[in-house]
Amino acid sequence: MARDPKTIDILTRDYPYGFVTEIEEDSVPAGLSEDIIRAISSKKNEPDWMLEWRLRAYRQWLTLKEPTWANVHYGAIDYQAIRYYSAPKQRGDGPKSLAEVDPELPTHLREARHPACRTGAPGRRCRRCGF
Repeated sequence: MARDPKTIDILTRDYPYGFVTEIEEDSVPAGLSEDIIRAISSKKNEPDWMLEWRLRAYRQWLTLKEPTWANVHYGAIDYQAIRYYSAPKQRGDGPKSLAEVDPELPTHLREARHPACRTGAPGRRCRRCGF
């Protein structure tokens, strides 16, 4: 690791461009298994044929060996540490007015814009993202 004070400062300070969304979510536990696939399919109200297609694909994926690439070095991927489904929690038929919307949502949407939008003129909407 570099010992340059400027580099150490950059690497140890908080990341200023990220954000955290504190909105209720509906998710499945981390990991990938047939039970997780069934749970995701159920949450998405998928037809039986799609669930069977996904299960066949998962079983085939289990038989595969991860490729090794020349001159590319990275640690093993822990597929069981990944959460494969997460969505905002449904609130019945949805909000009837802006007052019923999570008050944090507009703030998070503004923060999530791409950098070009954040510096735009006040009152003008970005053509790329609508904000």
